[in-house]
Amino acid sequence: MRRSALILGLAAAVLAGWCGHALTPGGPARPRAVEPRGTLPEWEQVSIRRFKDAAPSVVYITTTEERSRDFFGFDVVEVPAGSGTGFIWDEQGRVVTNFHVIQGAARATITLADGSRHEATHVGSAPDQDLAVLQMAKTPPKLRPIPLGSSADLQVGQAVLAIGNPFGLDQTLTTGVVSALGREIQSVTRRRISGVIQTDAAINPGNSGGPLLDSAGRLIGVNTAIQSPSGASAGIGFAVPVDTVNRVVPQLIARGKLERPDLGFEPLAPRLVERAFGPQQGVMVGKVTRGSAAARAGLQGVLVQGRQVAAGDLIQAVNGRAVADWDSLLDAVEALPIGSSATLDINREGKKLRLQIRLEAGRD
Repeated sequence: MRRSALILGLAAAVLAGWCGHALTPGGPARPRAVEPRGTLPEWEQVSIRRFKDAAPSVVYITTTEERSRDFFGFDVVEVPAGSGTGFIWDEQGRVVTNFHVIQGAARATITLADGSRHEATHVGSAPDQDLAVLQMAKTPPKLRPIPLGSSADLQVGQAVLAIGNPFGLDQTLTTGVVSALGREIQSVTRRRISGVIQTDAAINPGNSGGPLLDSAGRLIGVNTAIQSPSGASAGIGFAVPVDTVNRVVPQLIARGKLERPDLGFEPLAPRLVERAFGPQQGVMVGKVTRGSAAARAGLQGVLVQGRQVAAGDLIQAVNGRAVADWDSLLDAVEALPIGSSATLDINREGKKLRLQIRLEAGRD
C-alpha cells in the first residue's frame, strides 16, 4: 500500500509539473486567474478603428474565363480564373481594382464584407497604370466609399495599413510604414508606372487591388505588386499612388478608357539615337506627322539626306519637368488636361529652345 501511494504521489507531482499547476485530489484543476489587460495603447486603438471603418468598403473579387471544352470550340464553359481585392469607389456601386486582377476574365463576382455576392460588369481599364473599374449589377444600399487622401505629400516613415484577401482569406489587415517613394515598376503592358509607393506592410497574392491607407484611414494607394523570389511577401510591396488613381478612375467611368494626348510625332528608338549621335539625355523626335500638334509647334524630326543624317529635336523637359525617355515624357503630358498647352525644352543642334505644344486628344 505504501508503495502504491508513493507511485501515485510521484505521478501527481510529474503531472502537476507538466500542466503548470497543482492537481486537486477528487476534482478538476482550477484555471489560473486572468491578469487584467488594461487599456489598449492609442496606436493599437487607431489601427483597430481604421480597420473597422474601412473593412466594409473592401471587397473580394473572383473571376472566371471562357474556355472551349473541345477542339472545335462548340462547347464553351467557364472556369475559375483568379481572385483579388477591390474597394468601393462610390455609392453607385463602382469598384476599383488592379487591371491584372480582371485581365482576360469573362465574368467577375464581387463579394462584400457582409458576405453578399454581386455580379459585376466591366466599366473601363487602364492597363498601363494597372487600374480597372467594375460596376455591380445591382447597387446595394448604404455603400461606404473609402475616403480619398493624397500621395503628393507622403513621407517615408508614415504608418500605413493594407487590407485585402491574400490567398482567399478575406478581410486581412497588415500594417507597416512607407518604405520609399518615387519607385518605378512595370505594368502588364511593360509600360513603366512611376511615382509608386513602396511599403513593408505584408502584401501577398490576393492583396492586389486592395487599398493602402494612411493612419487617418484615407486611401493613399492601390496595392499592386510585391518583390519576392518566393512569390510571398518579403517586406517589399508596391502601390499605385492615389493621385494617379484619382486622375485615371474618373476617366474610366466617363469614357471606359484613359484619354491620352496625341503629340503627333514618333520618337526615335534610344538604341538608334546612341548609334547615330552618341549618348543623349532626352527623347529625340523621329518623324513628325504632317498637320499634327507637333508640326504646328514647330518640332523637327530626324532628317536623312543620302548618307547624311541630321538629328531631330531632343526633348529634355515638359513644363520644367525633366524627361529621360519616352515613358517619362508620356507621364508628364498625361498628367495635364487635354486641350491645355505644354512647354517643351528642347535641344536643337546644340541650341536650347522652348516650344509650346497643344495637347490634343488621341484617336483610336
